[in-house]
This record gives sequence, C-alpha cells and structure tokens, in this order.
Amino acid sequence: MKKYGVLFAAAMGLALSAGSALADSTIKMVEVITSPPRTEFLKKQIAEFETANPGIKVELVSLPWGQAFEKFLTMVQAGDTPDIVEMPERWLGLYGTNGQLEDLTPYMAKWGDAATLGDRAKQFGSVVDGKQYMLPYGYYLRAMFWNKKLFKEAGLDHAPTTLDEFMDANKKISAIPGKYGYCMRGGPGGFNGVQMFMNIANGKGGYFNEDGTSTINEEGSVKGLQMLADIYKEGYAPKDSVSWGFNEIVTGFYSGTCAMLDQDPDALIGIAEKMKAEDFAVAPMPAGPSGKSYPTLGYAGWSMFASSKVKDDAWKLMSTLLSPANNIGWAKEVGVLPIHNSAADDPHFKTEQFKGWFEELNNPDKFEFVTPPVHLENLGNFYDQVSVKNVQEVLLGQRTAKDIADEWAAFLTKEQQDWMAKNKK
Repeated sequence: MKKYGVLFAAAMGLALSAGSALADSTIKMVEVITSPPRTEFLKKQIAEFETANPGIKVELVSLPWGQAFEKFLTMVQAGDTPDIVEMPERWLGLYGTNGQLEDLTPYMAKWGDAATLGDRAKQFGSVVDGKQYMLPYGYYLRAMFWNKKLFKEAGLDHAPTTLDEFMDANKKISAIPGKYGYCMRGGPGGFNGVQMFMNIANGKGGYFNEDGTSTINEEGSVKGLQMLADIYKEGYAPKDSVSWGFNEIVTGFYSGTCAMLDQDPDALIGIAEKMKAEDFAVAPMPAGPSGKSYPTLGYAGWSMFASSKVKDDAWKLMSTLLSPANNIGWAKEVGVLPIHNSAADDPHFKTEQFKGWFEELNNPDKFEFVTPPVHLENLGNFYDQVSVKNVQEVLLGQRTAKDIADEWAAFLTKEQQDWMAKNKK
C-alpha cells in the first residue's frame, strides 16, 4: 500500500505540476516601430522581466514599421488582438475612441513610480476621451542635424537660424559636386517634417483654428510645402529621396551625401556611431517669418487592449518597462527623451549632442511644440497612407502644393468639426 501511496502522490504531483504549467500567464505584445538593435534591446528587457516573474511568459510580435499600420489593423479586425501594443500617438484616436483600449488610470494610481512621472506623460497619454489609454515611453522632438565639414566647404560657419538661411545653405552646399543640402523624407513617416515646415512658414503652430477649420491650407502653410517641393525640384535633395524613410535619411546624413537633417533624438544613435562628434552638431529648428519655430513633438508608448485576459500581468510588464531605470535605458537605446523627471540628472542627456533639443525645450518664447491631433479617429490612415502619396505627388510635380493643401484641409476640417460636435459640452 505504501508503494501505491507513493505512486499516487507522485502522479498527483505531476498533475498539479502540469496544472500549474497550464495556468502560467502568456502576454502577447506587439511592437511596431522596429529595428534589429531596438528589438534585441526590448527582448533583453523582457527576458529580465520573465526571470523575475517565472510564471509569466511574453510572446513578442515585431511588425516592420513601413507596413505596421495596415498589418496591425488587419490583426485587430481579425480578432487577433494583443494584450499590449506599442502605440504611436497618431493611432491612439482610432483604437481609443472605439473602446478597444484599457484605461490605465486605476493601475497608475497604485504605481509607486508614478511619483516621478512627468506631467507630459499623463497629458499626452489621455488626449482621447480624457482617459489614460496609453502611457508614453518617451518623446520625439525635432531639431536640425548639420554637417560642420560640408558647411565649412560651402563657406558657411553656422546652422541655419531662419528659413531663408536654410534655403541659402541648401543652395550653396548642393553646388558641391555629389553633395546635397537636405535629407528629404519623401516616403513613410515624412508628414511630421512636412507639416512642421508648413507651420514654420505660416508663423502659426498647430492644425486648427478655434472653429475647427484647418490652417494647413493657409497661404503661409502652402508656401512651406512649396519650399520643400522647390528643394527637390532644384536638386538640393537626392532624386531618390522622394521615397526615403527613416533609415535612408539617417544614412544620407552620416554618409555625407546631404548636410542637413531634421530629426528626433533616435537618429542620433546611428549618426553618432558613424560620424566623429566634432564633425556634426544638432541645432534648434530654424524660425519662420514670425521669428518663432514650431518643432513637432511626437511620442509613442504602451497601451493595453481592453479584451486582454491577463490585465494584471500585462500591467506588471508595462510598469516594469516604464520604471525610471528601465525607461532611461530604453530612451538611450531608441533615442527618445525620457518620461521621468529624474532623467534630467543623467549625464547622458547633458552632453553637447543634446544641446539643440534642450535649447528648444528651454526657450518657450522662441519654440512652440506641435503635437499631432491624435484624438482624430482617422489620423493614422491619413499620416501613414494618404499623406505619403500626396507628398510624393507634390515633389514630382504631379500636383500643386495648393491643391494638396486644400485636400488635406478639407479632410482635417471635417474630422475636427465632427469630433467637436460629438464632444460638445
């Protein structure tokens, strides 16, 4: 009997063990702003989380950024929703207004690390219905990279401080055989830069007037779009830049093909690896006729789907990734400005290379940040599909800047006024 008792106990032990294995939690996580080094860093952070939480496994799905909007939308429409998704700000309206995202407010109320969280993280993550549908992991702020060697060769000694100086630098640098002034982003992800130059030329930040009409087809805005078309037409940007995305413009800069690049801190990672620190610098964005500049401030973060069956574990992963130590590590790796106030004391962000961004941050009289109207449900498709095709049409001379700006204004005005009517108090 003792033998059978031992066997029975062993069998029960195996059954309980199997039951525990079946009860283990699996978190499905989707990242969309991908690159091999970035994905490997995220996998490293996930592995550390799994080690600290042996009952939880993370299934990471990495979508290529160029096709991420369509691929993720297809996943969701097919019912293949993840527990956690990397949420670009411009997708927030699409998924938040449809009730597909979990409000993170109750989770954050019990989160000890919320004490050092900057106000912008709470503000930007709750722009849809006033609910915290996303918690940013960092901010993408535009500033101007400039190649000191090419500027010197062209007889220039400083980065452009105005749009007139920007165009003059383009012309003089492009006169050097095989060199171009500007790394044009005519392909995926280019609209932020286009809209920024339209704002600067118009002397007005943002997208809308108080009545909801769009400012994107005002006279100054059209001039800004035409300026970019002229840069391309005059040969101040490489011919194939009409289809360039992020990787191509960064390569164009560090290879010395073109001398100026407006980008976020994420571009600094690849550039600093390929160029000597003394050969380039980062300056604030040039000012327009109003004397002010309007750099775009974008952001991305982590969101939880309301359909998740493992919400507590999903939040445990999110809060771990967003802890001050992990967030600073992430910010350094992917090139964003961190979300915790304590990051300001980190030596990494006090270097000369961050000077342009912090000059913008510290001079509100000269620099007014513009964030995308992420509350609009159809903004993601407009940014990632429609605008790419339209910008290319303008650069190639197939349509006029005024025609495209009017089309954009009609779309944005309807979206904004519909939203205003729906949310009228």
